Amino acid sequence: MASAVDIATPPTRDPSFENVWDELVWRGLVHVSTDQEALRELLGGDPIVYYCGFDPTAPSLHLGNLVQLLLLRRIQLAGHKPLGLVGGSTGLIGDPRPTAERTLNTRETVQEWVNRLRAQEERYLDFEGENAARIVNNLDWTAPLSAIDFLRDIGKYFRVGSMLKKDAVSARLNSEAGISYTEFSYQILQGMDFLELYRQYGCVLQTGGSDQWGNLTSGTDLIRKAEGVAAHAIGTPLITNSDGTKFGKSEGNAIWLDPEMCSPYRMYQFWLNTDDADVITRLKIFTYLTRAQITEYEQKVAEEPFRREAQKRLALEVVSTVHGTDAADKVIAASEALFGRGDLTALDADTLRTALEELPHARVAGGTLVTQALVDTGLSTSQSDARRAIAQGGVSVNGEKVVSDDALVSLTLPGDAAVLRRGKKTLAGLFAA
Repeated sequence: MASAVDIATPPTRDPSFENVWDELVWRGLVHVSTDQEALRELLGGDPIVYYCGFDPTAPSLHLGNLVQLLLLRRIQLAGHKPLGLVGGSTGLIGDPRPTAERTLNTRETVQEWVNRLRAQEERYLDFEGENAARIVNNLDWTAPLSAIDFLRDIGKYFRVGSMLKKDAVSARLNSEAGISYTEFSYQILQGMDFLELYRQYGCVLQTGGSDQWGNLTSGTDLIRKAEGVAAHAIGTPLITNSDGTKFGKSEGNAIWLDPEMCSPYRMYQFWLNTDDADVITRLKIFTYLTRAQITEYEQKVAEEPFRREAQKRLALEVVSTVHGTDAADKVIAASEALFGRGDLTALDADTLRTALEELPHARVAGGTLVTQALVDTGLSTSQSDARRAIAQGGVSVNGEKVVSDDALVSLTLPGDAAVLRRGKKTLAGLFAA
C-alpha cells in the first residue's frame, strides 16, 4: 500500500492559474463578493493583507471552518498576508442564528476555546517569510473600549434601517424568538474588527461564509464611511450535499477538526462515503490537488465510479491536511485491515480502538461466547439468531471463521480488543470488560 507521506499533496499553488482569483472561482469558492474586477486586480497585484474570523462558540473548529482555513492558505500561497482572527470578544456575544438566541458562555470558557482555536488556526498558515501569517484576537481592541466611545466612534456610522435588513436579523425578527440587543449588535462588532485591522495592518479583504454576508459588508461599509477607502469581501458558498442536505453533519454531530472530538478514522470514513455527485466539488474545495489532477479524477468517476478512487484520494488528502500524514497512514491501514485487506495485529492499539469505537461495540468478559457477543453488539437479535448466523458460516472473530456455537471471544488484538464480523460488511468491536 502506498504511504500517505508519498502521495498526499503539500500546500502548493496550482501553476495553471496566473491569478489566484481565477483559481478561487474555478474551485467554486466565490458565491458572493464585492466588485469582482477590482478583486481580481487586487489579488493579482502587490501583496495585500486579508483576514477571516473564527468565533469560539465550541472547543473546536469544524469542516465548515476548514473551507475558510484552506481559503486563507490558498491566498497566502499567492503571496498575500493573512490574519487569522479569533473572536475573544465576539465569542462572548454570539453571532445571530436564524432560529433562536445563543446561550452565552462564561468568560473562562470562551478564553479556553480561544486558545484551542488559535492552536488549530496555526496548523494551516505559514508564519515565516515575507508574507508571514499573524493571529489576532479582537478582545485586544474591544475590551478597552468604553460603551460611550463605542457608541460615539463606531455606532454613529450604522443605520438601524440597514441593520434590520440583514438576513440573519430579519429572520430572527420574523421568528417567535425575536432578537436581543446583544445579538443585534454583533454586526457592529464584526464591522469594527475589519476597521481596526485596516487601521493596524492595512487589511483590505475579509473572507467568510455567504451566510455571513451581512456581517462582512458591515465592515466594508464602515471602512468606506470612516476612512473613505474601498475594502472588499468574499463570501464562500454554504456546502451542501447533492441531495440538498447540510454538509458535515452526521446524525446531528459536526465533523470536528479536533481528533479528541472526531477521530481521524471517523473523518476518513466520512470522506470515503462521499457521493459520486459530490466528490469532484469536494476535491476542488478541500484539497490542494491541481486542476489537471482533479480533471483526471473527474474522468475516473465518470468511467469507473465503482473503484471510488476519487473518494479515496479525497479522504487521504483531507485527513493528511487536518491530522498529518502519519495519522492518515494509520487510519488507511486500519480501514484496510478491518475489511479484510490488511493485518489487524499490525495496527497500533490507539488507532484500532478509535476505529472500533466508530462501529457498534461492547465490552465483554473473558470466556464470553461469540453468540453472546453478537447479541451484545447488536449484530444478532437473539441467541438463536446468533447460532443461525454461525451455522450459515457468516461469523468470524479477528478474521477467523467461527464454526461452533461454543466458540469463545478471543481478545487478542492490540489493546485487548477483537473484531466481530457478520457477513461481508457488518462489523463490531469488542473490548475487555
